[in-house]
Order: sequence, then C-alpha cells, then structure tokens
Amino acid sequence: MNLNFFLTPFSPIINLFIVTFFLLAKKASCTDPYFVACNPKNCSDGQSISFPFHIQGMQPDFCGYPGFTISCNDKGKPVFNLSNSEYIIHEIYYQNQSLRVSNAAVFGKSPSCTPQIQNISLDDGRFHRSSNSKGLFLLYNCNSTLLSNNSELLNYKVDCPGRENETVWTLAMLEDDPLLGSTLDKCGTRVLAPVDVYRGENVGAERMLERGFVLNWTASNCSICEDSGGKCGFDNAAYHFKCFCPVRPHSRRCYSEGKKLRLKLGLGLGLAVGIGVLIITICCVIIRKYSSIHFLSCWRKTRGSQSIEVFLRNYGTLAPKRYSYSELKKMTKNFKEKLGQGGYGSVFKGNLLDGRLVAVKVLKKSKSNGEEFVNEVSSIGMTSHVNIVTLLGFCFEGPKRALIYEFMSNGSLDKHIYEENLSKAQPKLGWETLYQIAVGIARGLEYLHRGCNTRILHFDIKPHNILLDENFCPKISDFGLAKICPGKESIVSMLGARGTAGYIAPEVFCRNFGGVSHKSDVYSYGMLVLEMIGGRKNFRVGVDNTSEIYFPHWIYKRLEIGEELQLRGAGNEVEEENARKMILASLWCIQTDPSNRPPMSRVVDMLQGSLESLPIPPKPYLSSPPRPPHGSNSNSNS
Repeated sequence: MNLNFFLTPFSPIINLFIVTFFLLAKKASCTDPYFVACNPKNCSDGQSISFPFHIQGMQPDFCGYPGFTISCNDKGKPVFNLSNSEYIIHEIYYQNQSLRVSNAAVFGKSPSCTPQIQNISLDDGRFHRSSNSKGLFLLYNCNSTLLSNNSELLNYKVDCPGRENETVWTLAMLEDDPLLGSTLDKCGTRVLAPVDVYRGENVGAERMLERGFVLNWTASNCSICEDSGGKCGFDNAAYHFKCFCPVRPHSRRCYSEGKKLRLKLGLGLGLAVGIGVLIITICCVIIRKYSSIHFLSCWRKTRGSQSIEVFLRNYGTLAPKRYSYSELKKMTKNFKEKLGQGGYGSVFKGNLLDGRLVAVKVLKKSKSNGEEFVNEVSSIGMTSHVNIVTLLGFCFEGPKRALIYEFMSNGSLDKHIYEENLSKAQPKLGWETLYQIAVGIARGLEYLHRGCNTRILHFDIKPHNILLDENFCPKISDFGLAKICPGKESIVSMLGARGTAGYIAPEVFCRNFGGVSHKSDVYSYGMLVLEMIGGRKNFRVGVDNTSEIYFPHWIYKRLEIGEELQLRGAGNEVEEENARKMILASLWCIQTDPSNRPPMSRVVDMLQGSLESLPIPPKPYLSSPPRPPHGSNSNSNS
C-alpha cells in the first residue's frame, strides 16, 4: 500500500510545524552580539580583564567605563596611563573595586641611578589611593653629612652603568619621616613616588616601588547585572551604565526581561513540539495499521549500515577490507587471547591468513547506531603515516562491529609512563625514548592537521590512545571522537564537549575561551607530554603536598624560579636538555587562550630546535581542578 496516500493530507501541517519549530529554536538560540563582544579578555599574563576596564583593540569601547582603557605592553602585561605615566597592573580586585599597580619605569629595575619616576596626582576623580598609601621621597646626590643618618628604608652607594667616575648616593624617606624637612634642601634631586606601607612591615624602598600601591576606583557597581546573567557596559551616547543581556532587551538586570522572553519562547516551543509529537503519533498508528513494513523500525536498523555502504562506495578500493564475523572468530581463535579492555569494548590478539599479527577491537553495542564506528573507519581509513596506527580492516554485521589494526607489541603508552603501573621487570622508559615518543606523537598530529587531504581533529589524545610498536615508535589510535574538517577549516562546530577529563581543552567545554579547532588537540598533547615527564597523572589524588596536586602548575613554578626540576633518571646533558624542551613545549601547548598555543608544526620545531631559542611561556591561568575523594576516577569520558 502506498504510504504517500496516508501522509499527503498531513503535509501542510508537517511543513508548518517544521518552519515554526526552527524559527522559534533559532530565536531561542540567538545571543546578543553586545553580550558576546564583552566577554572577558586578557593579555598574555592571563589576568582576566572585564568591566569597568576594557583592552584596547580586543574589546569595544562600550564594554568599559570611559577612561578605563587598558593596553598590553611588549611583555604581555596590562598597563594603563595615569597622570601622564604608564602603570603596570599587577592585580585587579573587582569585588573591592581596587587594583594594585606600579610605575612601569621602575618595575624590575633599581630606582637608584636615574630618577625616572614622576610625581602622581589624582585629579580626575576616577581613582583614589588607599589608606595605606604614602609618599616616598627618593633623594639623589645628597650632602655626604646626611649619610650618617640611619634611614630605615634605604641608604647606600651605587655605581651606575656608564657613570663609573661618578658616585651616586641615594636616600629614601617617607613623607612623615621627622628628618625629612631638614634633608630635602641638602640633596640635588628629589622625586615623590606613591607606595603602600603596612604596619609592622620592614622592607626596602626598591621592594616598595616594585610592589606598587593600591588604587580604588569609582564606577557603577556591576554585581546586580552579572548576578542576573548579564555583562556590564557603558552607553557612550547617553553616557550611562548599561547591562547587556544574553538576549535583548538590555536593562539594569537581565532576569526580569529575560524571564518574560524565555517564557514566551518556552510556550511556543512547547506548543510546536506538542503538535509535532501528535502528528508523528498519528502517522505511526496509520503506518503500523495499514503498511506491511514497519518503516520506523527498519530505518533505525539500517541507517548505520547505510553509512558504512556510503563510505565503501565513496572510497572504493581505498577503503579498508571488510571481514565477516565468522572470519573474525577464526582470526582470533574464537577470541582466545585478550589484550585489553575498556569502555569501548575488548581487544583480542589475532592472525591474518598471511601470518601478520593483528589487534582486533570488538566494540560494545553502541547507543549511537554506529556513528562513532563509522567515524573511526572513515577518518583513519584516509590516513597513512608512520605515527598513525594502520587500520587493516573492519567487521560490520548487524550489531557486531569490530576494527582490525596492526599489532603493537608494546601496548599503550599509559602502561609505560605511570609509576604505579610499572613492575621490576618493566622499568620506566629512558629520557631518550620518551623524547622520541613525544616527537613522534607531534609528527602524527601535525600530519592529521596539515598532511591529509582533509584536516582531521582527533579530540581524544591521551596516553591510553598512543600505541607503541616493538621499537617504541608511537602511533596515534582510537579515532572514535575524531572530526573531519573539509577544506582545512580553522574553526569547527560541536554540539557538546568530547574527549577525556584531564585532557580536554578549555574551549571544548566552554566556548567563552575561544573557538574549537586543531588547537584543542595541541592542548591535549601538552597535557599528555607533561604526564610523560612527571610519570603520573597531572592531577594526583594521593599526594599530601597541595602544591604538587596539579603537576603543570608545580613544574611551572619550579621552572619560573629556577629551582631543580627533579628529573629522575636524566643522566647526561643531552637528556636534561631534551627533557627541558619537552617541558617548555608542553607548557606552551596548554595555554588557556587557543591563539597562544603553537600549531603542531611549530611544536615539532620546538622539540628539535635549540633550547636557547625556546622562551618560557606565560603561566596558564586556569586553576587546578577540584580535588576528588580518594578512589574516584578522574579520567572518565565527557
């Protein structure tokens, strides 16, 4: 019986439902561009900049208060101008409406040779100094008789570069020092600089100047707007505060207006869905009653098969060989020798007819009707590289699905790098081997991102998915979460996060950090290499010292202050240099902002280039993850 006979009367209703549903869904998903434009930004030091400040060139003027414009200097520090001088911003305390700054002319320098600091006057009403702020007089070329006075802050002789024949004496005194009045006229040059002085503290003038001082600002309070889900801004035309809501209209707060809009959209979507469910129910009843085929059931069973058939038809002789399930049983001697097991299923050892050893990954029954299986076959079937595992064939027979790979005698990388997995018969890999493995994985990812006809993003780079052959040559495997990007697109769209906790790039689970791209794989690679270096998970539950819980922060701190990196087993200078290159390259890879991460081609250059040409990266500013209870699994799939 012709199904069109039954469906034709419902066509206008179905079309109306589809149009209504998509129009309402589109309106519900639209985010106001003003709201998006005012996302927090940062210079390369990682400080989050938001209202009332805005970074020139990164955020529009309407995202900040007039006169609160910030720029980034050549060292990646946020700076702003105050009283015709440039001040470095060290910290911003948004809740207290204050920030700590220091004069850029003396930050990290000795103030004793040239008086570069200018007196500061706060005459515009935007900022005022804290109650701890005092004036520090820097006095140069003072009368020698003054030097016998015991100033608690600073009193020393300095030989300045380029002025070897000239002796410069510097004296620093606070404005409330009782000896100050009789001292000012006996010094050649004097400069007044603001500093913060705390009760009971005894530090030198250089430390005070470098630490800077706290400024309080006066601007509209943003907490009401932010608590209601909005982002603060400023209407320069009307010259008043503005709260940008995720969806318009803008108001002082977003809940009141947004709640009305969401209620309308919710009712509309609910009505559209209800009509759709009613239509589908009626159609199903008619089809089941009058049709000799169970159309919906048949469609569910065959759409996975259709995807495989489309793949085979498109790739022709280039597609991997297809095996039947009975051939699979012969190949593995009825699944006799199990190599491993995971959430995806089990892996068995097998032999092809030509004698080649293979690893047969038998997949569990999937709820996704084979999409991940098709994804892996189609993506890895297009690759050919020494650092990508070779897919020799597959089985797709009803619910039975399996992938047949080249056999890797040394198993997965996680069995060789984590100290808790090692036995006396299987010592930890040497630094030269670890270095070659890191380079090999980087080359494999570079090939996926640039060497294929279409860019392939893996999205699940972790030690478990790196296999090692008899020579410990690494090969990237498990492409179940991979995404193919035709035309080498830079940004991809995804409905949700994918990957394994601990290796997922920030932008994958929160789009505020940036677009999802090949840089997401770069982040996972960096986390993997850090685990190779540390011999443990980056987040260790069992340690007592909280500073060692999150390994990337721990090793960055030691690198930053020049402490010993405690690289156990690094026996010579070459191994220590390679280990240090691995550390620096991986810290560049895990930068929070995707634009600060290097492409994999650059990572390969970092690892193979000279250590001297590799700068220390900025510290990734994401805090370490919350500490889970003992025994919990911190490596679950998202």
